[in-house]
Amino acid sequence: MFGASLIAGERVVVLHPVVQRDRLGDILSERIEREHVENVVVAPSPTDDLDPSRPQGSRRAYTLCFPKTYTADLQGAQIEVRGQICRVIGSPRRYTESNVPGPWNLTVDVEHIDG
Repeated sequence: MFGASLIAGERVVVLHPVVQRDRLGDILSERIEREHVENVVVAPSPTDDLDPSRPQGSRRAYTLCFPKTYTADLQGAQIEVRGQICRVIGSPRRYTESNVPGPWNLTVDVEHIDG
């Protein structure tokens, strides 16, 4: 489609909660479905130490670029990146198709906090 790329994507796992409810809306069961997504570009973002009240805490953040073929909504999702479960920050939106000639058009910021 776009020829050989100089950028190599990775596999990430999107974690989708699946909740089964009764007719009154009460939760009957919950489970997590794991969706493997190939060719996601993973770019580490700056890491931060947390505030002084959490001296052992640290924050790891990534910017993920999802391929155009991925169409699910990621707001509020969790994504496993390099073995760490990260939460999606905000509400990811796609770039305008005509402005993105390459295979990726959805940028997602995620974070993982330790401590």
